[in-house]
Amino acid sequence: MSKIILSNHLSVGKNKSEIVERKGRGHPDTLADSLAERLSAKYSNYTLKNFGAILHHNFDKVGLLGGSSYVRFGKGKMINPIKVLLNGRVSTRFGNTIIPFEKMIISWSKEFLKERLPLIDVDKDLLFIMNISNKSSPGKTEEKGSEKGTRKYWFEPRDLRDLQELKILLSNDTSLGVGFAPMSKLEIFILDLEHRLNSIFSDKNKWMGSDIKILGLCNNSRYSITMCIPQIANYVRNQEEYKKNLESAKKYIFSIAKKHFVEKLDLSINTRDNFKLNELYLTAIGSSIESGDEGLVGRGNRINGLITPMKPMSLEGSCGKNPVYHIGKIYYLAANKIAKKIYKKFNVYNEVYLASQSGRNLVDPWIAMVFLPSNFKSNTMVEELVREEISRIPNLTAKIISEKERMY
Repeated sequence: MSKIILSNHLSVGKNKSEIVERKGRGHPDTLADSLAERLSAKYSNYTLKNFGAILHHNFDKVGLLGGSSYVRFGKGKMINPIKVLLNGRVSTRFGNTIIPFEKMIISWSKEFLKERLPLIDVDKDLLFIMNISNKSSPGKTEEKGSEKGTRKYWFEPRDLRDLQELKILLSNDTSLGVGFAPMSKLEIFILDLEHRLNSIFSDKNKWMGSDIKILGLCNNSRYSITMCIPQIANYVRNQEEYKKNLESAKKYIFSIAKKHFVEKLDLSINTRDNFKLNELYLTAIGSSIESGDEGLVGRGNRINGLITPMKPMSLEGSCGKNPVYHIGKIYYLAANKIAKKIYKKFNVYNEVYLASQSGRNLVDPWIAMVFLPSNFKSNTMVEELVREEISRIPNLTAKIISEKERMY
């Protein structure tokens, strides 16, 4: 393995200000990420069961285009369907067996979107646009000798011998993954708050939609949050109920803040509401995807569930990528796991960066870099830990396709 670069120049605690964002469970970008990840997991398990291996695929370009809805107090309904852009590439056959990928992908998408948006009619409110290809990435040529390689059969393998990753795992791309640990008090608070609002609180309050968005600021131990909370028209009879619901949500949010020892919290909700004009965050199904908004893979939360512009981030759209060898997914997860293990063992904030070159051995990163506090003295032990975790990277695939790894 290449040299692991350890840098003891990390300044911790000097920056007393922080901004963190979380796009909630029903946000269009989160829906696109989650759908892409569901399709990858389903396809992986299907091909593993039927052909003995995860066949080549990627769904990391999936998109959602908003429909339109009719909304008034006491009544909301979809008028025009949400367009589901099923973009990506899949293996369309294995040997002589044709894979019914279109039928499966549409069925899995309906199942997922009904789960996330229970008020939609999947047969009427969704319009599927299929843009699935089985074309190979660069590498396939018509030159003499190329027929002995695997690139020509990348998405149409003749048998398991055409899957080179069963012999040696090579990186599919030149890319990187990043991670840090531990999360800050603000990060933990925002992640937990959105989760509780979209589970415990919404279970008891049917009026709450899932497209919750939170932007938080911590400045010199003072916390401020501005957020959007949709209400579902069928469960809100008038403006008074709408206002009452917001007050109920505020009370709950302050109670969660106290659990996280956030004593001073400036809270703003639905700042765009105009009660004179009745322009309110009132929805038919609880998400802005019903009324023109779009969602695309990679535009939302990172793998840790947050958008953290003041911490290390990558623009990689990890969701939907192949879980076997795609660096934009595997290394992102690995970097986060390594950072968490370093923190757990040494109790220090740290940042981890893993990068590879296309075609390089997956467990031999081109760059493995760890930033540690300037007063940290156990560099050799950290290097041993990093090497051990890198060697375990192939084990991540099984966890990913079981959907036990949080990817959004």
